[in-house]
Amino acid sequence: MDRPGELIPLQYVDIGGRGPEDVVADSRGRVLTGVEDGRILRIDGLTDPASARVEVLAETGGRPLGLELLTDDALLVCDAELGLLRVDLREGIVRILADAVAGQRLSFCSNAVALSDNSVYFTVSSRRYPLEQWIGDIVEHTGTGRLLRLAPGSETPEILLEGLQFANGLALSADESFLVVAETGACRLTRYWLGGPHAGRSEPFAEHLPGMPDNIWRGAPDGPIWVSLAGPRVPPLDLLHRAATAVRAAAARIAVRAPYRPTGTIGVLAVDDSGGIVHHLAHRRSGYRMVTSVCEAAGHLVLGSLWERGIAVCERPAPK
Repeated sequence: MDRPGELIPLQYVDIGGRGPEDVVADSRGRVLTGVEDGRILRIDGLTDPASARVEVLAETGGRPLGLELLTDDALLVCDAELGLLRVDLREGIVRILADAVAGQRLSFCSNAVALSDNSVYFTVSSRRYPLEQWIGDIVEHTGTGRLLRLAPGSETPEILLEGLQFANGLALSADESFLVVAETGACRLTRYWLGGPHAGRSEPFAEHLPGMPDNIWRGAPDGPIWVSLAGPRVPPLDLLHRAATAVRAAAARIAVRAPYRPTGTIGVLAVDDSGGIVHHLAHRRSGYRMVTSVCEAAGHLVLGSLWERGIAVCERPAPK
């Protein structure tokens, strides 16, 4: 992979809440995110941190992670505690769409996309570890992530893929023929075919990424898929993943009890519908850590983080 370009930070916007894990942009350049205390926030005026406005749209009562804007002034929310939610952005009303799958409680719901036929596809990162112990799944390499589908009008999700390594972000191809799924624990993107002769099959889309992909976002069908890298590759971790199950499980028990501090190296990628890398941007010794999401808004790149108390606004690279 070519040497990365510089991810140039411009400003930091304090949003009054910890852990804006996912960021998405609306058509007016405003950014929506969810924070640790359950609030769904909208941030306007990103180009001037001193006058940026933060508005509370709703409270889920859980822990919102991945977001997906819908066309009818509504928002899909993957809540790590409550399941798949729908939020009315005008009234702030929160409705649970699905909270169980295959007779078990739906936990660690991570990211979602909606198709033009109103079906919803979403991921579950881990069936073994809760959000607050996410590092245990990364270390143990459990392969318990899932891709699910909720048909229009249904309350019962269908399991499409199992065995994913910490399934995370989701994005649609331009023609809705396939989904791209981020597997954080495997440092890869996986393609799941929705139509055509390969419908229902999965295959590698982009492998051996320079970091661990988290949330992914696409603003328009003709734009790239932006991929956040929550951390760089860790060679000892790659080696551990090839060890016996008992060894990985023992290491995970230690990891969930040890204090964690993210690395100062952050990065994002942009990929096209063939899996080719359009942009690779990175920044070393960053004061803003653990980038778990990225979107384009108001002519800039906006970063979110499970770790930080605000969002970072960066320079957007020239189109290629």
